Amino acid sequence: MSKKQKKMLLKIIIALVLTAIIRVMLIFVPMEYSFMLGKLEIKWLQLILFLIPYIVVGSDIVKKAFKGIKNRQVCDENFLMAVATIGAFALGEFFEGVAVILFYQIGELFQSYAVGKSRRNISELMDIRPDYAMIERDGELVSVDPDEVEIGSIIVIRPGDKIPLDGIIEEGRTTINTCAITGESVPRTVDVGDEVISGCVNLSGAIKVRTTTNFGESTAAKILDLVENASSRKSKSENFISRFAKIYTPAVCIGALLLAVLPPLFMLIIGNDPQWFEWVYRGLTFLVISCPCALVISIPLTFFAGIGGAGKAGVLIKGSNYLELLSKTKYILFDKTGTVTQGVFEVAGLHHNEMENDKLLEIAAKVEANSNHPIAKSIVAAYGKKVDFSDVSDYEETFGYGITAKVGEDFVAIGNHRLMEKYNVDYVDCHSVGTVVHVAINDKYAGHILISDIVKPNSKLAIERLKKLGMKKLTMLTGDKEAVAKDVCDKLAIEDYHSSLLPEDKVTWVEKTIEEKNEKDIVAFVGDGINDAPVLSRADIGIAMGGLGADAAIEAADVVLMDDDPLKISKAIGISQKCMRIVYENIGVSLGIKAICLILGAFGIANMWMAIFADVGVMVIAVLNAIRALKVSNI
Repeated sequence: MSKKQKKMLLKIIIALVLTAIIRVMLIFVPMEYSFMLGKLEIKWLQLILFLIPYIVVGSDIVKKAFKGIKNRQVCDENFLMAVATIGAFALGEFFEGVAVILFYQIGELFQSYAVGKSRRNISELMDIRPDYAMIERDGELVSVDPDEVEIGSIIVIRPGDKIPLDGIIEEGRTTINTCAITGESVPRTVDVGDEVISGCVNLSGAIKVRTTTNFGESTAAKILDLVENASSRKSKSENFISRFAKIYTPAVCIGALLLAVLPPLFMLIIGNDPQWFEWVYRGLTFLVISCPCALVISIPLTFFAGIGGAGKAGVLIKGSNYLELLSKTKYILFDKTGTVTQGVFEVAGLHHNEMENDKLLEIAAKVEANSNHPIAKSIVAAYGKKVDFSDVSDYEETFGYGITAKVGEDFVAIGNHRLMEKYNVDYVDCHSVGTVVHVAINDKYAGHILISDIVKPNSKLAIERLKKLGMKKLTMLTGDKEAVAKDVCDKLAIEDYHSSLLPEDKVTWVEKTIEEKNEKDIVAFVGDGINDAPVLSRADIGIAMGGLGADAAIEAADVVLMDDDPLKISKAIGISQKCMRIVYENIGVSLGIKAICLILGAFGIANMWMAIFADVGVMVIAVLNAIRALKVSNI
C-alpha cells in the first residue's frame, strides 16, 4: 500500500470504530436519559456525535466537491456523495449519512489498491530501464549514465547486470534472460558476433559489447515509451464512457432534484400532505444510486490491465484503441519470410552456372555483403570466408527486385526474375522449391542460387488457433514465387495466398480485403517490419514480429510481438477478446443494477442501504472483474 492508501485506511478504521461506538451508545440514550433530554436535544446530540466520524472520513470528499464547483466541474462523484450525505444529515438520517460516505471511501480505497496492483504488474514489466553502463577507463570499470554512452563504445556487462544498450558481442559468451522483452522464460545463449538488446539480463558470463544505438533509440527506451504512452490512445469504449458520464451525471442530478421537488408540489396543489421528508429522501437515495463510479473506473482499468498483461506476455500493444480493434479482427494477411517462416535461409544449391561454385558465391557475397536482408546474409554465410568488397562500387538495392553493383569492371545484378527482366537477361527457372536468386554479369546470365527457408515450429499451431478464434479468412502475401508460396501454405493449411508481390502489391491486396469485408470486421497484417512498413500502416491494425528489437517493426506497427512467435498473434487476439468481454460485462451489470435500483428508489422501495450497494457494491464487483484482464497466462 502507498502512504496515501495507508492514511485513508487509518481514517476508515477510526471512522468505523467511532460510528459503531456512537451507534451502540445512542441505542440506550432514549431509554436511560429521556427524562433529562427532549427529542430536539437527542437529535442535536446525534448530529454532533455523527459529525465526528463524518469529518474524519468524508472531509476530503466535501473539499473536492467544493473545488469542483469552484472549477465549474460540478457534476462528478464527489459532488453526488457530498450532496447525498449532507442531505441525509439535514433530514436527520445521521447514521445513514455516515454509512454512505464510509462505504464510498472503502470502495475508493479498494479501487485505488486494484489500480495500484495493475500498475505494479506493469512496473515489473517496465523494470527494464538500466540504471548504469559499465565502461573501461585506464584499466578500471567505471559506471556511467547510459545516456552518455556513444554509438560504437565498448561496454562491459557483468553477470546479473541489465544490458543497458543494444549492441554486438565483441568478447565473451553468456546466457541472457529476455523475459522482460519477449515474455519468454527460457534463457538464450549468445556468443561473439551475436546481437544483444537493452532490457535483458546477463545471467552467467561477463561480456564486452560494442553499442549500436544510443540510449534514446535502444529497444528498452522504445518499449518504455510505447507502454507509458499507451493510455493516451483511448478506445471507442473509453471515449463513449467519458462522453456518457458527462451527460449522465448532470441528468441524474436534475432527475434527483425533480424527484425531490415535483411530487410534493403536486401533492400541495391537490391539497394533500406533501411528505417532503419522504420525497427528499428518495431524491438523495436516487443520487447515491446513480453515481457512475463503476463504469468510469472499471472500463479504463480493464484496458490498462489488458495492455499490462499482454506486455508481460511479450505482446506490446500501443494503445487501448488497438486492443479493442484486435478483438474485432476477422481477416489476417501474413507476410511469409520472418513471419510464418524463420527467415533463417540456407543456400541449398547453385544451378545453371558456367563458372565454378566458389567463384559465383564469391561475386554474390561481395555484392550482398552490404545488405541486411536475410537472403543476403545466407549467401555471405555460404561463402564462408572473409568478404573483401573493396572493389565493389555503384551499389544499389531495390526492394522487390534485388541488388546491382560493379565488382571491379563487371556490372553484376543479383535478385529475382523481375530484376533479370528489367535488364533483359534470359534466365533459367528452378524446379526445386525455394527462393531463387538469379545472378547476371554484364547482362549475361551466370546461374542462380537456390535458398531454402524453414517454417517456424509454432506456425501451424498458430494458424489452427486463429481459425478456432473465428477468423473468416487467412491469407499469405509473399514476394516469393508461386511454388514456394504454395509449399509453405500447404504445410500450414493456409487456403489463400498471393505470390511474386512487391511491397506496393501487398498494400493493394490489403486495400482490396478492406473494401470487400463487412464494415464491422477488422483487417490485420502481420509482417516482420523490415520492408513491410507501408502495408503495416495501411491495414486496420498492423502486427509486427519484433525481431528482438527491429526498428521498422516497432515504429510502423500497432502491435509488436517481441519474440517473433506466431502463436503470440492468437494470444494477442485472445487477450483483446477477453478484455472486451470484461468491458461489456461491467457495462451490462453496472447499468442493469443501477437501472433497477433507480426505479426502486424512485418508488420509495429502495433505501439508502440499497443505494450503497448499487454504488459501492457494484463498483467493487466491476473493479474485481476488471483486474481479471491481468491474467493472460491461460490464453
